[in-house]
Amino acid sequence: MSGIPHDHYEPKSDGEKWLDSRLPIVGLIYNTIMIPTPKNLNWMWIWGIVLAFCLVLQIVTGIILAMHYTPHVDLAFASIEHIMRNVNGGHFIRYVHMNGAALFFFAVYIHIFRGLYYGSYKAPREITWVIGMMIYLAMMATGFLGYVLPWGQMSFWGATVITGLFGAIPFIGDALQTWLLGGPAVDNATLNRFFSLHYLLPFVIAALVALHIWAFHTTGNSNPTGVEVRRGSKEEAEKDTLPFWPYFVIKDLFALAVILTIFFAVVGFMPNYLGHPDNYIEANPLVTPAHIVPEWYYLPFYAILRAFTADVWVVQLVSWVTGGIVDAKFFGVVAMFGAIGVMVAAPWLDTSSTRSGRFRPMFKMWFALLAIDFVVLMWVGARDTEFPHDWISLIGSAYWFAYFLVILPLMGVLEKPTTPPATIEEDFKSHYPDAK
Repeated sequence: MSGIPHDHYEPKSDGEKWLDSRLPIVGLIYNTIMIPTPKNLNWMWIWGIVLAFCLVLQIVTGIILAMHYTPHVDLAFASIEHIMRNVNGGHFIRYVHMNGAALFFFAVYIHIFRGLYYGSYKAPREITWVIGMMIYLAMMATGFLGYVLPWGQMSFWGATVITGLFGAIPFIGDALQTWLLGGPAVDNATLNRFFSLHYLLPFVIAALVALHIWAFHTTGNSNPTGVEVRRGSKEEAEKDTLPFWPYFVIKDLFALAVILTIFFAVVGFMPNYLGHPDNYIEANPLVTPAHIVPEWYYLPFYAILRAFTADVWVVQLVSWVTGGIVDAKFFGVVAMFGAIGVMVAAPWLDTSSTRSGRFRPMFKMWFALLAIDFVVLMWVGARDTEFPHDWISLIGSAYWFAYFLVILPLMGVLEKPTTPPATIEEDFKSHYPDAK
């Protein structure tokens, strides 16, 4: 558990002592929910419980849907209609699962950008950050696999396009794509293995979440100031912290209730708002949709994938240097995964000794541009590739990489941060002078 001095679980009755000596599960739960938590956490720290709720929601609704789903190209689309029309509450469960994925990604993006702004990835929390990014990658894979299962037009052609990206890898691409599909094209074998993996990966995510929680309980939670909890004595630590239960649990549950009110309003009144109408047409390999668009939460990275075409100078240069081995398609794939990779590397790219963006004036400006850039890439990812959308994608992609690879390292040298408070207690009192 955390190195912050605090009271640990002590079994009192003979039964508690017997259980604790054989399986210390009660002590683990107690030490988890009573963990000392920085008392100055703001509302940006409520998204963890939203993400935990979403994971449980997706697993439970996914298991129920799997009981009625048939992973066969001739029956998959009809089985979805069967769930919607004939299974008791089936339409509600499917809409909750479908929109639950959107809430999951909405919450994880806020969670990630909160970490980027407040420097939650900095030492000693690098491993916590890396595990969090692994969860995000697993979420992306799970969401893509799940999008294929309804076997609508967008499902089929989305699978065709995305799996085709693996074919762009030099030397091994064709073999890798065939192995992934289970054959030469998207077909029944593809649907079967995608269904199997979509069912499996949420449990992998759950295991990674347990590691993520373990990691930040070991190092202690980050906070808006970036100042560490004093660890000299229990008395000092108690001036900077409050127990997670009941203070932060109640706060998180209140926030979750508000968010779920909005979520179930969407499920009840506009469940298909984020969907694509083409996916309500059964998959047809002979008819290509006019515009293949992934789900909204993939759009920023889809825009980066499409930005690097054969007429972009950096693509031409790399292609010439590699003797044509790296073409535009493969370069786009590398750029798409590289856009996530630079986020993973943020703990080592950020050279500033000040953790929190709250005390970094120059950082605030560049970070605001990054957040706007992300939204712009999301918007342009749903547009065609004609002018000016192609230029917007390219400029947005260039800024994304420039922020992490150039701006973030240079700011640690050029920026003059303001002085953060000496302790968390000092910051807390400045916001709540009358608090006891």
